[in-house]
Order: sequence, then structure tokens, then C-alpha cells
Amino acid sequence: MTTKIHAICDALGNPVELVLTPGQDADVTQVEPMLENIDPDAFLADRAYDADRLIDRLTERGITPVIPSKSNRTTQRKTDFALYRERNLVERFFNKLKQFRAIATRYDKLKSTFLAAVQFASIIILLN
Repeated sequence: MTTKIHAICDALGNPVELVLTPGQDADVTQVEPMLENIDPDAFLADRAYDADRLIDRLTERGITPVIPSKSNRTTQRKTDFALYRERNLVERFFNKLKQFRAIATRYDKLKSTFLAAVQFASIIILLN
């Protein structure tokens, strides 16, 4: 059983939204439901999130998409790579989260129990 943890972090690398999905689900499908409750100025993500529908939705809401274009895109979009470098804060959060053995190995059978463990580990990360 594989599980993906999707997280939206603030400018300090603290988690704001957490969602679990099955491992075979695409990452881009979870963005819009996660962004419903928050209103960021910019959305930093990797190339996996380079979808016209998502980018159009972000610009409609007034959110600046900082997502590099995929190499197979016919028209490459401009990306603010100085701002894109701040995406490492999300990667650092996941690194800290994987230091918890129960999260890295997923001992829990139920999604709700595993999500509670991820949230608990996130709280510990926030407090440190």
C-alpha cells in the first residue's frame, strides 16, 4: 500500500494544509481542493503541476503561479526562478517529516490513523 502526502506550506516552511491520497493518484488533482481554504500571493510548485487548467485557475484567483514549464510544452512560460528557489522549504518539511519512523514506513493501516500521525508529527515540527 502506497500513500502520497500532499502539503501546502507557508513562507516559513510550516505546513498549512495536509492531504493523503493513494500513491497512484496524480499530484495535480489535489491542488484545487487544498487551495480552497487559503489565499496565498504565489503558488510555488515543481513541473508536475504544470497544467493549463491549474495555471488558469490560479491566475483567476489572483495567485501568481511559480511553476516551471515542462520541456515538452510548445510555448514556455516565464518563471521567477529567484522566487522558485524558496520551494526548498517544502522539501525541507518533508525531510523533517520522514525523520519520524512511523511516517517513513507507514505502520498504520487506516488512512485516518496515518493522517493523524502525520498531523501530530507536523505539530512537533512546528514546535521545534
